[in-house]
Amino acid sequence: MDYRSSFPKIVAHAKNYGFIFQSSEIYHGGLSAVYDYGPLGVQLKRNIAQAWWKSMVQLQENVVGLDAAILMRPEVWQASGHVDAFHDPLIDNKDTKKRYRADELVEDYIKRLWQKAEKDAKKQAKKRGWEIGSEPYLHYLKNCRHGKKAQTVAQALKDALEKEDWKALKEIIDTHKIGDPE
Repeated sequence: MDYRSSFPKIVAHAKNYGFIFQSSEIYHGGLSAVYDYGPLGVQLKRNIAQAWWKSMVQLQENVVGLDAAILMRPEVWQASGHVDAFHDPLIDNKDTKKRYRADELVEDYIKRLWQKAEKDAKKQAKKRGWEIGSEPYLHYLKNCRHGKKAQTVAQALKDALEKEDWKALKEIIDTHKIGDPE
């Protein structure tokens, strides 16, 4: 399921049942991506927060809870690892003014390659009488043109991410002409 196409449906459902409302929506359409919570939404949000806290803090032996301000001196963010450790390689589409995570674009491309490989493998299976999932089917799936390409791109992505080599990631996108998914 593609979250981009599902999200508006989920939001509409949540609004209809009083979970959330777009913030300031009665004034010229409201604010994008800012929501107010109705009675059910407040309770759901609290339940999720409690479940997360229990799972991530209380049930862990080596974790303690902390509630701190988000606005902090830059040295605090640096010392906590939030500056050096978190990198979201972003890429902008200047035509649509949309921003994407580069690694997700490549992952989507790999997924589409595997879908093409499966389609090819199913054709061959039907033609040659192979069972789906059989050894000849899987061999063909991995070694057909799209399967090999998917594996090559996946390995290049893995290498680039492990080394945090953003130039290599951009090169993957350029080499394979991976564009805006929309």
